[in-house]
Amino acid sequence: MADYLVIVESPAKAKTIGKYLGKKYIVKASMGHVIDLPKSQMGVDIEGGFHPKYITIRGKGPILKELKAAAKKVKKIYLAADPDREGEAIAWHLAHSLKIDEKSDCRVVFNEITKQAIKDAFKTPRPINMDLVDAQQARRVLDRLVGYNISPLLWKKVKKGLSAGRVQSVAVKMIIDREKEVQSFIPEEYWSISASFKTEKDSFEAKFYGIDQKKAELKSENDVKDVLSRLNDSFVVENVTKKERKRNPVLPFTTSSLQQEAARKLNFRAKKTMMIAQQLYEGIDIGKEGTVGLITYMRTDSTRVSETAQAEVNEYIQTNFGAEYLQTEKRQVKKDKKAQDAHEAIRPTSVFKDPKFVKSYLSRDQFRLYKLIWDRLVASLMAPAILDTMSVDINNNGVTFRATGSKIKFPGFMKVYIEGNDDGKKEEDRLLPHLEEGMSVDKENIEPNQHFTQPPPRYTEARLVKTLEELGIGRPSTFAPTLDTIQRRGYVALEDKRFIPTELGEIVLQLISEFFPEILDVEFTAKMESDLDSIEEGQTNWVSIIDHFYQDFEKHLQIAEEEMKEVEIKDEPAGEDCELCSHEMVYKMGRYGKFMACSNFPDCRNTKAIVKDIGVKCPTCHEGNIVERKSKKRRTFFGCDNYPSCEFISWDKPISRPCPKCNEMLVEKKTKKGVNVQCTKCDYEEETN
Repeated sequence: MADYLVIVESPAKAKTIGKYLGKKYIVKASMGHVIDLPKSQMGVDIEGGFHPKYITIRGKGPILKELKAAAKKVKKIYLAADPDREGEAIAWHLAHSLKIDEKSDCRVVFNEITKQAIKDAFKTPRPINMDLVDAQQARRVLDRLVGYNISPLLWKKVKKGLSAGRVQSVAVKMIIDREKEVQSFIPEEYWSISASFKTEKDSFEAKFYGIDQKKAELKSENDVKDVLSRLNDSFVVENVTKKERKRNPVLPFTTSSLQQEAARKLNFRAKKTMMIAQQLYEGIDIGKEGTVGLITYMRTDSTRVSETAQAEVNEYIQTNFGAEYLQTEKRQVKKDKKAQDAHEAIRPTSVFKDPKFVKSYLSRDQFRLYKLIWDRLVASLMAPAILDTMSVDINNNGVTFRATGSKIKFPGFMKVYIEGNDDGKKEEDRLLPHLEEGMSVDKENIEPNQHFTQPPPRYTEARLVKTLEELGIGRPSTFAPTLDTIQRRGYVALEDKRFIPTELGEIVLQLISEFFPEILDVEFTAKMESDLDSIEEGQTNWVSIIDHFYQDFEKHLQIAEEEMKEVEIKDEPAGEDCELCSHEMVYKMGRYGKFMACSNFPDCRNTKAIVKDIGVKCPTCHEGNIVERKSKKRRTFFGCDNYPSCEFISWDKPISRPCPKCNEMLVEKKTKKGVNVQCTKCDYEEETN
C-alpha cells in the first residue's frame, strides 16, 4: 500500500511524476479546479466583505469522492498543482475538501517535471502560500463583480450571450481605436529615387539621400524633377564609412515573447501555443527514458535562467560550436518593473534533449514549438554576432546617393537563431563592392518612385499581446484566454491574421465607455493589475482593494441600470435572396467570422459562406469561377464556385493569364522573399516586386 498521495491537475502530469516517485507514492489528477464560484449566480457576498461562495464544480463530485477515498489510505498528502496563483488556489481548495491543515508542509512546487526537480521539490514541501491564494481570489472576485453585473445589462439592452471584463474590454478598445486610426488616415505623398551604379566588376544599389550634404525629403514630383535636373554623368564616391557592429542575442522566452514568436514563425494562435507548451511541460513519452517534461513552466514573465541550466548550455555550445561561440561577458539585463520573476524563463529541461533526438516522439506542432524554445535558449547564451557594415555616399553636383551594406564577420548566436519580426522580412547580407573615396562609378539606372504613407497596422495577435504587456494590462496567464474570448463573443474578427472590430464590438464598447469609463482606462487597468500583484507580495489586503474599486463601480452600475437604452442591432442585407425560401439573406457574425444567413430564421436555417470572385475561370471544369473562401481556421483558400460538382481547390491564388511555357494555370506563391508567380505544372517562375 502507498504511504503518500500526490495530487496534480492533469493525468499527463500525474503519469510523468508517478514514474519518478516510486511505489510509496500514488499520484492522482484533480482535472484542474474542483471548487469554484457557481456559474448560475454572482457567488460573492458583497455585504459580507466580498466573501466568495465556493461550490463543488458540477461533474467534479466523483473526482473529489475518489480523492477523499484515496486520502484515507495514506499517511500524508502532497498538493502539487502548478507553481502559480491558480495552482496555489487549487491546492487550497483541495486542502479544505480533504481536511488538510493549510499551514502544514503539504504544498510541493517545481518549475520543471524532471527526475531531479521532482525529488528536490519533495525534500522541501511548504505550507500553502495564502498571499498567492488571496491574489487569485481577488482577481476572481473582481472579474465576477465586473462580469456578472455588466453582462446582464448587456443581455437586456443589446443581446443575450454578451460579456464584459476588465482586460478583454481594454483589448477590444485598443482594436477599435486602431481601426478608427486606419479609417481616418489620410495618405501623404512622398517620393524616393533609386539608383543603380557599377564599378569595373560589380553593380550595386543606392538611394537618394540629400542635397549639399544635408538630408532632404522628396514630397512631390516637382522635388524629384529639381533633383534630376541637377544631375550630370559624373558620379564620384565622396565618403566611405566602415564599422564593426556587435549584435547581442535575444533573451530566452517569457510567455508573451513565446506567443509572439510562435505567431510570427509558426503561424500559431496564442491559444494553440499555450496548449502545446502545456503538453511539452507535463510530459512526453520519449522511448526508453519514458515520459519526461521537455520544457520548464510556460507561464512566466522572467528571462532568468538557472546557473545549472546555463552551465549545461555552455557545455553544449563548446562541444558543438567551439569555445569562440561562448559568451565571454555576462549580460546585464534590465529587469522589467512589472515582471514578477517568480519562475525561470521558458526553456528546455535539458539542452541535451536535442530537437533532432526527440523529433520522432513529437507531433509536428510539438516539434516545431520545442525547437523554437530550444533554439532560443541556446542562442541566448551564445556570443554576440559581429557584422562589418559599410556606408558609401555617391556625389553628383551636390546630390548625394547613399548605399549601405553589411556582411556577417562572425555569426555568433545567429548560427542558431534569428528573432522574427512583425513584417515578416528576412534579414540578408547586403554586400557592396570595393569602393574608395574619389573613385568614379558609372550610372546604370536612376528611377524615381512615388509612394504614399500607410496607416498604422491593425493588430495581429502577436502585436496585441506585445502592446498589452508593454501597457501592463493582463498577465502571462491571461493573454491567450483574453484573445480567445473577444473573438468567441463576436466583438472582433480576424481578417488576414489582423483584428478588425465588429459592429457588435463597437456597440458594446460604446455602452461600457459611456457608463463604466474606468474599465476602459488603460492607466486605471494597469494600476489595478499592479495593486493585485501587491496582494501576491503580501503588501496589501485583498478585500480593501476590491472594496475601493466597488465603491465607485456600484455608483456607475446604478446609473447604467436607470439610463442605459436598448440597442437594436439590425442585420446588414447581403444583397441576395435565399435560394430555399426567397427571403432576404443577411450578414451574421459567427465564431469563424462573417457568414450569410436567411432572414427567415428559424423557419429557414439556410446559411452560406461569404465568397469573393477573383476573376479567374476554373481550370478543372472551365465553367465555374474561382472564388476566395475561408476555412474554419480562417485560412484563405481558393475553389470553384461550382462546388461540390467541381472539387478544384488551391491554397495559392490563381491568376488570370496562363503559363507562357505550357499554357497551364499560374498562381501567386508566397516565398521567404515575398510573392512569386509560378506554374502549377512546369518549372516556369517569375519574380514580382
